[in-house]
Amino acid sequence: MEPITLYKGRAAVLDRKNVDTDQIIPKQFLKRIERSGFGEFLFYNWRFDETGKERPDFELNQPDNQNKSILIAGENFGCGSSREHAPWSLKDYGFDIIVAPSFADIFKSNCMKNGMVPIALTPDEVKHLMEASSAPDYELTIDLPNQTVKDDQGFEASFEIHPYWKEMLVKGWDEISITLQYDKEISAYESQTQVSI
Repeated sequence: MEPITLYKGRAAVLDRKNVDTDQIIPKQFLKRIERSGFGEFLFYNWRFDETGKERPDFELNQPDNQNKSILIAGENFGCGSSREHAPWSLKDYGFDIIVAPSFADIFKSNCMKNGMVPIALTPDEVKHLMEASSAPDYELTIDLPNQTVKDDQGFEASFEIHPYWKEMLVKGWDEISITLQYDKEISAYESQTQVSI
C-alpha cells in the first residue's frame, strides 16, 4: 500500500446519513474476488437508473464532484453488513480519505486495512467542510502524523486514530507487511525447530 503522511486533495460531498455498505456496493457485485474493478459499481443504485444511465441529480455524477480523492459524508457512514468490498469500491473509484462525524466500526477497520484514512470530526466541522468544498479548487490537507485536517482559509481540526493503524498507514503496511517485519526471527525459529511426522 502507498504510505500516507501529508496528503492534499479536493473533496466531494455526499450529504447523507446512515449510508450502508449495500448502498456503497450492492450485493450483486460481490462475486468478484479481486480487489480492483469495483469503482465502477460504487453507489450503483444511486449513480445509475434502471437502464444504466447516470442520474444527473446524484451528487457524485455532478461535474464539480469529478476526480476528487476525499469524500465528506454524513454520520454513521459504512453501517450495515461487513463487506470489505465497500472500501475496495471507494478506493478503486479514487477516494483515499473519508471524513464524517462517525463510522461503523467494522467499516472503519476495513478502510484502514486497505490503505484508506477514515477521519471522524465533529458534526459542525463536517458541516463547515461540506459548505467550503463547494468552492472551486478548494483543497484539504491531511497531516496524518500530526492528526490534523486543514485548509488554506484558516480551518484546522484534529482527529483521533489508534497508534497501530496510524503506523500502518504512515508506513504503507498491511497486516502481511507487519508479519514480514519479523522475517529474521521467524526464519531463526524455523531453523531451530524439528518437525516430527
